[in-house]
Amino acid sequence: MNDQVKELAERSLALPADDRATLAELLLASLASEPKPAVDAAWDDEIARRLAAYDRGEVQAIDAATVFARATAIAR
Repeated sequence: MNDQVKELAERSLALPADDRATLAELLLASLASEPKPAVDAAWDDEIARRLAAYDRGEVQAIDAATVFARATAIAR
């Protein structure tokens, strides 16, 4: 971490909680909006692989209600 980032972090931590939360949201949003071609390409490949497996009958779809029920049971 360079000196400029350290100073910015120290100043940010001195802000009231609401302002820190707003700043954190802005910073996270700026990261989410940056294009990530390698990640996008990997997801495109994964989607194509899964869809092809479904089309070949190798896997079956599971309805959303079942998925959420299972996830809820696991989370408990």
